[in-house]
Amino acid sequence: MASLKTVLGPHAQLAGVRAQTDILPGVTLEFVNVKRMPDAYRDMARSQPYDICEMAPTMYLMALERGAQLTALPIPMTRRFRHSGLKKRKGLALASPKQLEGMKVGVRNYSVTAAVWTRGVYADDYGLDPNRVTWVTEEAENLEDLALPANVQRLAPGRKIADALAVGEIDVAFDGLAGAGNAQVEMEEVVADAAAVEQRWFERTGIYPIHGVIVVRNDVLARHPGLAQALFDQFVQAKQSYLAGLAALAEPSGDDKRYLRLGRYVGDPLPYGFAENAASLQALVRYARTQQLVRTPAQAENLFIDPRTAPAGQVAQWK
Repeated sequence: MASLKTVLGPHAQLAGVRAQTDILPGVTLEFVNVKRMPDAYRDMARSQPYDICEMAPTMYLMALERGAQLTALPIPMTRRFRHSGLKKRKGLALASPKQLEGMKVGVRNYSVTAAVWTRGVYADDYGLDPNRVTWVTEEAENLEDLALPANVQRLAPGRKIADALAVGEIDVAFDGLAGAGNAQVEMEEVVADAAAVEQRWFERTGIYPIHGVIVVRNDVLARHPGLAQALFDQFVQAKQSYLAGLAALAEPSGDDKRYLRLGRYVGDPLPYGFAENAASLQALVRYARTQQLVRTPAQAENLFIDPRTAPAGQVAQWK
């Protein structure tokens, strides 16, 4: 029996995946728990210690361009529109994200996917020039050879974004794991009417930002033909079961409520597949390049391989 070391985040729609560990005849999933998913993303980008792993899509793009032997399946784990999630000190006058130019903005590290999305969305929707914002970070980048733009500043070792907010060094930061989720100052969204703005954005562009994709080492795919399709099928089945029971949950979580709300205008709140996510994947690849996280052009369809339509044995290639 082959056992594939697998790292997945604690997502409700994966209950069915975790319950059925036999993925192919003679092949089983061995789930590995990690304390922080960003640490698994970093390890997968640097040394690929797992056979199958959820991975931040921007980190995947950077690793793939550098030659990592990984293939992402277009199975996004979480979805969140990114007009929201960037917060300012309550009461700070900021009429538009365009006014972030010339300011300092706190973020865990420059390449975190939440920030890549927000910089890109604000550039497209408000004309923000991300190069005119000083991005203040608290952690090293996950890929140590990343040449950061000149407008990225690292806090002194041991200092946190929350600390910089507390003393007034910065007034704007990403929330949650992307920045200052533990801030002790009162914060409010930069885009006050974000939910309505995000709905109009989706209706206009079809872009529905992704966070987390499933990556598989290429040698594992080669050893187990049919694994990519089996994974896709199992993830789809588990998701469909989750969505079917979503409305009847007695105590829905924050994510449950968000997917119920989003489903009213996006349809499937967790779409899987390349065609279903083409606009979003293409936008992310474009944003990663304009923000100097990847250096050479590539087509999204060569990077995110849909086993339903790709030739047997196809793996991701940076081209």
